[in-house]
Parts: sequence; structure tokens; C-alpha cells
Amino acid sequence: MKNHILVRVAVVSVALTLSACTTNPYTGESQAGKSGYGAGIGAALGAGIGMLSSSKHDRGKGALIGAAAGAALGGGAGYYMDVQEAKLREKMNGTGVSVTRQGDNIVLNMPNNVTFDTDSSNLKPAGANTLTGVAMVLKEYDKTAVNVTGFTDSSGARAHNMTLSQQRADSVGSALIMQGVAANRVRTSGAGPDNPVASNSTAAGKAQNRRVEITLSPL
Repeated sequence: MKNHILVRVAVVSVALTLSACTTNPYTGESQAGKSGYGAGIGAALGAGIGMLSSSKHDRGKGALIGAAAGAALGGGAGYYMDVQEAKLREKMNGTGVSVTRQGDNIVLNMPNNVTFDTDSSNLKPAGANTLTGVAMVLKEYDKTAVNVTGFTDSSGARAHNMTLSQQRADSVGSALIMQGVAANRVRTSGAGPDNPVASNSTAAGKAQNRRVEITLSPL
């Protein structure tokens, strides 16, 4: 009986994990949703806790109850971010802004050619329009923290780049707040030339490093 229960829990956990695999509508590639992984892990952990906390005769029942509770808790935040990610991918399609999933976090990478002119912290019209779409999703999914970070390439004085990157992050944060995103959700920072995503030895690499990242994290 014990082995039978464990097999059932294992099957449920694997099924939940496999259900996390979806197809990106823009690339046609398979991608991993996080809610199924969280639910699968939660089910396994919940089953173990359920068995340990139950009497000898009720361990099978405890394992199944624990698995169900663990799946619900494990998949909750992941599912919320899965749906938000899908909405953001839809809004950002064709804008030049990339949407990347990092665990339960979502990162929007806004390249400088979309958002700002050289050495300016004033948003371009295209950047402002893009942020309108971002704000629409953020208002609908308001259980996320919004961290905006500005980056530059390595050209010029570091002090100037740190100031410029902060000003650009502030411009993006202010635009989101003006569009109705709650101010207490938004944090801004400037990283200057730190944390480059490409080499600063080429013009193409420098262009990639000049960016603003919006990181969304579940509250």
C-alpha cells in the first residue's frame, strides 16, 4: 500500500511538471512555464510532510492530502507570473523589447535605441508608447514589485554614466507611475557600465549594454 501511494504521488508530480511545458507563440519553441514545476515540487514535498505528520495507518491518506496542498502552494506564484509573462509577451511583440523569465521573476530588456537618444534621459515617443503597454499589464497584475535599472556602456566617465543610468531608470519609473502603476511598487536604480550583457569592445556590444531592465518579482 505504501509503495502504491508513493507511485501515485510520483505520477502526479511528474504530470504537473510536464504540464509546465508550453510553446512560445512568437518563436514556436518549447518553453518551461514555472507553475507546473512549482506545483510538482510542492506536491512531492507536501506528500513527504503529510506522511511524516500522520499516524502509521493514515500515512497514505496524509501523503495524498499533503501532495494536493503542496501542489496548490507551489504552483500559485508561478502560475500568476506565467499568465503575466504571456500578457507581456503579447504586448511587447514587435516593440524590440525582450521578455525573459528568470525563476519566478520576469525581466523586460528595453534597448537604448527604443527608449532614449544618446546622452539623454528623455523618453522617445516609441519608448513611452511601449511603457503604456507595460503599465496596462502591471496594473492588471498588481501583486508584483517593479524594479527598474538603467545601464550604460563603458564609454566616458563612470560618474557621468552612473548619473545618466539613474536618470533613465527614473524616467521609466515615472512613466509607469504616471500610467497608473502604484508608486510604492516601483524602485529605480542606476548601474552605469556594471553588469554588461555584451563586450564593450565593439559598437554592437556597446549598443546592447545601453539598456533599461524592468524586473518583476512576486510580492
